[in-house]
Amino acid sequence: MASRRAAEWRFPNAKQRRAEEMAQRIRAAQRERMSVDDEEAWWAAVLSDPRARSDRPDQDRTLGELRDANLRVECRRCMRVIEIQRADAIRLFGVGSEWRHVGMHLLADGCQHHTGRHEEDGCWPDFR
Repeated sequence: MASRRAAEWRFPNAKQRRAEEMAQRIRAAQRERMSVDDEEAWWAAVLSDPRARSDRPDQDRTLGELRDANLRVECRRCMRVIEIQRADAIRLFGVGSEWRHVGMHLLADGCQHHTGRHEEDGCWPDFR
């Protein structure tokens, strides 16, 4: 048999209501305390983090700009992986060569999967 107050579980009790009101007051106080200076300092800290660099991706960098000792390019179609030491790539292709062009040259002997269509054949590089 159902109780007379079937929907009673849907409404917060007095203790839950007080807790929610307290949380709302705390959030409002924090918003009031946050000034423009704090926000600017926060953004400065976020943007100074090396993980937040917004410059060019690695595949658009030259071999001289890359920091990794091992460079890796993988074909997304045939899953062929080619890994080369940065020093060897610089010796073979030069410091000013872009990693994208070097990776495409390393995958140039062709993909293992052929579709018969010229524009689809070839490797789909994934630069690591």
